Amino acid sequence: MAGTINKVILIGHLGDEIKMYRFDEGNAVGRFPLATNETYTNRQTGERVTNTDWHNIVVRNKLAEICEKYLSKGDKVYLEGRIKNRQYEVEGQKRYTTEIHVQEMTFLTTKNDLNSPGEQNQPPMQGNTNQNVAPSGDDDLPF
Repeated sequence: MAGTINKVILIGHLGDEIKMYRFDEGNAVGRFPLATNETYTNRQTGERVTNTDWHNIVVRNKLAEICEKYLSKGDKVYLEGRIKNRQYEVEGQKRYTTEIHVQEMTFLTTKNDLNSPGEQNQPPMQGNTNQNVAPSGDDDLPF
């Protein structure tokens, strides 16, 4: 293969509210933690074990604004993006973090879906860079 691929697909639940950062040029960045779970049965004890991994999610501009408006802690989302490693300094100490920069996202469940099942209050589709944002009431995988 001539090229390389940096692609991440995650389905998980928001671990906190979206933290928004706005800039003078009209750009915006949203950040939130996403929890994914792995469940298995321990062969020796027969006990069900669940491991949770946490991912640092970054959304930008219009997608960030849509996420801020429609998502809250506990909501389930499907997202595709790229892994980015970043370095920063705190009190002279170098720190490193790994983030998922989202390119496409679909809302699977939102608090609005759960609170008002009869209403058709759906967010608009986001056309920029194929960032589809549409809620779905079922837990089926989106592919």
